[in-house]
Amino acid sequence: MPLAVSPSVAVVIDPGDDAIHTHTALAAHHPPSGRITLHPGPGTTSETGLAHDLLAALGKPPLLPGRFPAGRQPAWEAATAWITALPVTRLTVLRAHRLTARRTERLLQLRALTGIHLTLICHRPHLPAALHQALQAADHTITTDYAAARRHYYGTPAAEPPPSDEPARPANRWLTLPALDRLVSYDSPASCTAPCTPPPITFRHRPPPARLTQQTAREAARRLSTATAHPRLAAALAAALFTGASFQQLATARPGDYDDAAATLALHDRARYTDGCATHRVPLWAHVFLKAAVCFARLAPGQDQHLLAGPHDRIHLLRTAEEARIRPPQPPADQRTGPDGRIQWDWREREEAQHYDAMLTTRRQPMARRDPRS
Repeated sequence: MPLAVSPSVAVVIDPGDDAIHTHTALAAHHPPSGRITLHPGPGTTSETGLAHDLLAALGKPPLLPGRFPAGRQPAWEAATAWITALPVTRLTVLRAHRLTARRTERLLQLRALTGIHLTLICHRPHLPAALHQALQAADHTITTDYAAARRHYYGTPAAEPPPSDEPARPANRWLTLPALDRLVSYDSPASCTAPCTPPPITFRHRPPPARLTQQTAREAARRLSTATAHPRLAAALAAALFTGASFQQLATARPGDYDDAAATLALHDRARYTDGCATHRVPLWAHVFLKAAVCFARLAPGQDQHLLAGPHDRIHLLRTAEEARIRPPQPPADQRTGPDGRIQWDWREREEAQHYDAMLTTRRQPMARRDPRS
């Protein structure tokens, strides 16, 4: 039967624990080409541990920052959201004979939700009882042939990862982005309680954020992809870069405010602290973050109904930005306050507020010097 119409779950029997299967499966790992190879960490049998291993295979930090209901991290929901949003189509799992029935069921649920092609490699002559039990209700195929197994790892045709043509990036170099000037702002926009279909953004009270160059956008997306496993935090920072919005306004977005077909994101401001409720065009590089955030909101409704950052995510959002080494422009050396190396997120806001206060003081001075007898 051709691989294209075979079941989306494949089991590879490697009776002699041959190193060639492990080496080939690991070599197939190339997320940009849609292939993930998961090598579960030894000594753990928890479902959450497997989800953390999966996030690490996706290039994410395994832990999600923040507080969660009942203390349970939504790690599986995050992994599912990223796989749904990313161009990942194949997942190969090494050492599958060590999986518990519950862990195998988790992987099968992941396949059902995302449509990913799942390959389980059993390095034993026969399926263990737990794996056999979990596969009873799954449409699957079993092979012992190395060539057939390789096609499962790589897909058809079996393409090797292309060589990277990107230059080496300086380590720990900050990416200074003026679009983040208002991320920490004094405005207080409120969400709309009734259905709202905002018009396209018209920047009346502030200049629009400068568009990122293709190279800067690619680098910012790369950093956000590796700085956090939390889809909402990554999407919030991505949205800040193309909207120039504050944290408070980002928190007004709900899952329905992202239109994937139209590539727009609606932010709300019914009190009109800035430019009112408005929709923003979502650049191509940011689609994956918004898609992951929408999927995460659907899978983890107990986290609240925020699409991007929630009210309690401010400190986690800033820490994620600093982990990604992205920041707003910083004050000159002679105006810096606080410890050396500390990022000043509200410098521009404070500067504007001081300028406004000075302007009001100047206007009042002539009145103060008038003769009271006149």
